Amino acid sequence: MDMPIGRLAKATDVKITTIRFYEDIGLLPQATRTENNRRVYGDETLRRLAFIKHARQLGFSVEAIRDLLDLSAHPDQPCADANRLAESHLAIVEEKIAQLSALKSELQRMLANGCDGPVADCRVIEVLSDHSLCAHDHAGGAGSPLTQQ
Repeated sequence: MDMPIGRLAKATDVKITTIRFYEDIGLLPQATRTENNRRVYGDETLRRLAFIKHARQLGFSVEAIRDLLDLSAHPDQPCADANRLAESHLAIVEEKIAQLSALKSELQRMLANGCDGPVADCRVIEVLSDHSLCAHDHAGGAGSPLTQQ
């Protein structure tokens, strides 16, 4: 069943611009074009887009999704590579959880030591101004959950 991009977007709850992006980077195959050059998609693209969306919701990177899609195209292969990708992603998630837990603890500590007076005496401002006052190392750099928006 051929469906236009708008119906595919609605069926999968994925934005049209995202569908075009996935097509541009090769996660989705190039759409078939009608005589008036409109994109149309079939059921296989619908299933593939649902797979991509679910993998993105679970936080998999585009490259990991590309690898998983390649594996799913070869169903007779052993599952070891898919397991390896999932294990690698789980380690990243666990690291982020640890970082977020440290951030939560630090924020709770800042608020517990807050004040009701003027900003000049505010513990939140003081701690944010001087990282050495923090109880946890949560700098994280580029891999920090706060820098990955």
